[in-house]
Amino acid sequence: MASTPPLIFEPRRRLAARRRALARQHGFDAARYLLDDMVEDVLERLGFLRHAPKRALVIGERTGALAAALAAQGCEVESREPAEGFDEERPYPAAGYDLIASLGTLDTVNDLPGALIHLNRALAPGGLGLASLMGAGSLPALRAAMLEADGDRPAPRLHPAVDVRAGGQLLQRAGWADPVVDSRTLDVRFSSLDRLVSDLRDQALGNVLARHGTPLTRAARESAARAFGNETVERFEILTLSGWRR
Repeated sequence: MASTPPLIFEPRRRLAARRRALARQHGFDAARYLLDDMVEDVLERLGFLRHAPKRALVIGERTGALAAALAAQGCEVESREPAEGFDEERPYPAAGYDLIASLGTLDTVNDLPGALIHLNRALAPGGLGLASLMGAGSLPALRAAMLEADGDRPAPRLHPAVDVRAGGQLLQRAGWADPVVDSRTLDVRFSSLDRLVSDLRDQALGNVLARHGTPLTRAARESAARAFGNETVERFEILTLSGWRR
């Protein structure tokens, strides 16, 4: 009998965060640089691999840029968003895709091995799967600020994340052919902790842990802001998992 994965992320909080991000994207200054980077990376990989999909599924790309670029190349594209009911932890309702690109969604599923299996099974034979997500090297300045704010009793405030080695093991476990895992970093300068938090909310990267700790007190928030500082460069690590359907 298959074991039930631990409840690390609260599904209702995850949905709320993604719905809030969708609403915030209507703002003229909404942050979307992580998705922009992921879209650019997908298109570069397709060009390098000379993979021209005829039918593609794009998951989690709120701006529509990747779907538009693929459609311009003659590809039939379906777009799905977890905030609108698409569940990556269940078998997909359709299959036979030449490409599935999941952008910024799989880092907050509870059953990541199962989600990767479902993604692979929804591909056509010879189809390409690409999954981009936040890696373990993300947000070191924020992590340090939260530890400073919590003092001797640190609370769970930031998500656990996958590193390159674990990503490779997950792809092998999920049965992907010719799996490749790589990472890249994106450094962004922030004028304050509040600006970083706003950007995280814009991009559905807020805390959705099932055990998320008590809210920071006013004094703790002020301590975190001082520890984070002004004009701080924060790092985002983007992990990309890729492979094929046999």
